[in-house]
Amino acid sequence: MALPILHAHPLSSCCQKVLIAARVLGVALDERLLNLGDPAEREMLQALSPAEKMPVLVDQGRAVAETSIIIEYLQQHLAGGPRLIPTDADAALAVRFWDRFSDFYVMTPMQALTAELLKPESGRSGDAAEAARSQLLNSYAAMNRQLEDRTWLAGEGFSMADCAAAPALFYAVAYVPIPEKDVHLLAYVARLMAHPAVAAVVDAARPWFKYFPGRAGLSARFYLPEA
Repeated sequence: MALPILHAHPLSSCCQKVLIAARVLGVALDERLLNLGDPAEREMLQALSPAEKMPVLVDQGRAVAETSIIIEYLQQHLAGGPRLIPTDADAALAVRFWDRFSDFYVMTPMQALTAELLKPESGRSGDAAEAARSQLLNSYAAMNRQLEDRTWLAGEGFSMADCAAAPALFYAVAYVPIPEKDVHLLAYVARLMAHPAVAAVVDAARPWFKYFPGRAGLSARFYLPEA
């Protein structure tokens, strides 16, 4: 049987979220590099994803879009061992909440800062950038409180919430470093970066970091401009 196809790009934080999940779940994927500069590939994405956003999973002719939905699909239909969303209903709600929190309040402002850097300097909005930085600091503080007595974001087990937090935080701290006072979050990020699935996905993205607009803020352990 053919492997499920994931149309994605290794530099994308959204794609990294799904790639981390697939590794944890032990699901092999046929990873197809999506080039949005190619009109034919953009047309294909439009046909597969209502929002025209990557990544998109195609399994036996069925297209599945949106990162959290893709991860749930992987777990329900293709994984046989570990779980990223608990069977307990209340625990599952906590995972889904912190998954959404990472996407909306860490990844989104990070992407807003990226979008500002992609604009011509004359068209950039200082107010928009400041609002994004303020949101990140507020999100860091909330995550720090959540992690006071937890190993992972939604509890003691690595979950979909951590799959979302890892790429969001990886790129966000390049723009807005985590304050030293947020010790629980700093320790959590260190755990995330040491997690085998996260480390593998970050490593696969290394050749592309030179195209990340915020690359100057990346740690030298991940990106050296002269390399």
